[in-house]
Amino acid sequence: MRENRKYFYYPGCSLKGTSLAYEKSLLAVFKYLGFEAPELPDWNCCGATSYMSIDEMSAFSLAVRNLAIAEKEKRDIVAPCSACYMVLNKAKKYVEEYEGVKDVIFKGLEKIGLKEHFKGDVKVRHPLDIFINEIGIENIKAKIKRKLNGVRVFSYYGCLLVRPFTDFDNPRYPTMLDNLVSATGAETIESALKTKCCGGSLTGTLENVGLRLSYLILKEAKRKGAHLIVTVCPLCQFNLEAYQDRMEKIFHDKLGIPVIFFTQILGVAFEIDGKELGFNHSLIYPDILYQKALV
Repeated sequence: MRENRKYFYYPGCSLKGTSLAYEKSLLAVFKYLGFEAPELPDWNCCGATSYMSIDEMSAFSLAVRNLAIAEKEKRDIVAPCSACYMVLNKAKKYVEEYEGVKDVIFKGLEKIGLKEHFKGDVKVRHPLDIFINEIGIENIKAKIKRKLNGVRVFSYYGCLLVRPFTDFDNPRYPTMLDNLVSATGAETIESALKTKCCGGSLTGTLENVGLRLSYLILKEAKRKGAHLIVTVCPLCQFNLEAYQDRMEKIFHDKLGIPVIFFTQILGVAFEIDGKELGFNHSLIYPDILYQKALV
């Protein structure tokens, strides 16, 4: 294994589109903390969870191409999107454990001149893992300029980050996101729903099912007095924020709960400009975050 590991940032499709705020805030926070991770050159879609359910081998091929590009440059990958993180790790695991998958993937890599560069040494890590285990909570605390005292946060992991391929947090009841949020001075709210599915892509296929699953999360956050929800997943953030008007009409419940990325709340604590953190993309602006932070 390599020492003094270097990284590429793998944005995936979401962070270049609907979750641009995630990319902005992540890169701003990385810069502030002095963590270097240039964008993976010539990256492609990881295949996502939907493609994997249709043509698993093609999805694996797409994912492994990204891994091979990173390994060619002797760098690991930081994947902020929960789906990308899961798919890249799953593809790597299947190539390691199943000869049939490995044979097909390596034939594809050979055709594009990447076979010799892929040995399986590349690691795929999530920014949450980087913040906790690479940079460290104490180092993060030392760089906080504005304590977020009085802010009540519902830390929401979603269902893909902590299982089945995560090895840096407890898959049944994770705590690292809570610990990171607590480092800003904010109060985290305990809930058994922190890893409950938000509905995922069901909001676009079986809307009544998807919206109900998202509403359960929002209702729990409201019931427990959360000022906002902090999440690590682009699709979770989109579902929980973008459909609140529709959920209010269906379930006859006033919501209006800001849903932001964990990198954004870190950025506020670091006093990084709100536009640089992507808050200009918010549908429900987290005014309460700044009001409490300035007290």
